[in-house]
Amino acid sequence: MSNLILEIKDLHASVGDIPILKGVNLSIAPGEIHAIMGPNGSGKSTLSKIIAGHPAYSLLSGDILFFGESILKMEPDERARAGIFLAFQYPVEIPGVSNADFLRIAVNARRKFKELPELSPLEFFQLITEKINLVGMKESFLARNVNEGFSGGEKKRNEILQMALLDSSLSILDETDSGLDIDALRIIAQGINTLATRTNSIVLITHYQRLLDYIVPDYVHIMSQGKIVRTGDVSLAQNLEKHGYDWIKET
Repeated sequence: MSNLILEIKDLHASVGDIPILKGVNLSIAPGEIHAIMGPNGSGKSTLSKIIAGHPAYSLLSGDILFFGESILKMEPDERARAGIFLAFQYPVEIPGVSNADFLRIAVNARRKFKELPELSPLEFFQLITEKINLVGMKESFLARNVNEGFSGGEKKRNEILQMALLDSSLSILDETDSGLDIDALRIIAQGINTLATRTNSIVLITHYQRLLDYIVPDYVHIMSQGKIVRTGDVSLAQNLEKHGYDWIKET
């Protein structure tokens, strides 16, 4: 087994006939937090969805290795069960499905993959009661339909609750900070920091440096025109905040 959680090799991808990713290379080891930044249209969200296996995106060439094994032939649900979690920029509502049922089914699917016994409703309730405080949610949200009637901040907290319950090896958070007020941002960041361990990895996709005031990444990558064009530490994000993305083009 590879000592890397994720390895992306010369990845090219498109949406329909429009090329989006044009040669992305990225390696992520256990215990690392990576931030991916870039202007609109640079390919950040496309990269996250390609890793998760979204069917709307076409992989043209390259490879994605998860613990040293290619995942290109795996369906999205297989990737999720194996330990790849994607928090969406715009979480969808699922009418008719309670949050508690949705989360319990997802957790048990993950546990089955890991050859662990499924949790009974009572055992799951004990687990979720422990985790829900991480994101500052009320237990009443569990009885509501998935994301239905939730505010933007509540939807984002619900995504981090999923992350906490699934115990995934790789968590990709696509603009989790968008639409959050400062209090919600702080609570979500605290939850993410608590969930970061030596054995998992987190990828933060963001436009802004403000999230990185609360979650300090090991590496910051800048994407432009479908490629990673610059990699550095958190000071790279701070320079972007001061000078904007034109600074990358100029340098």
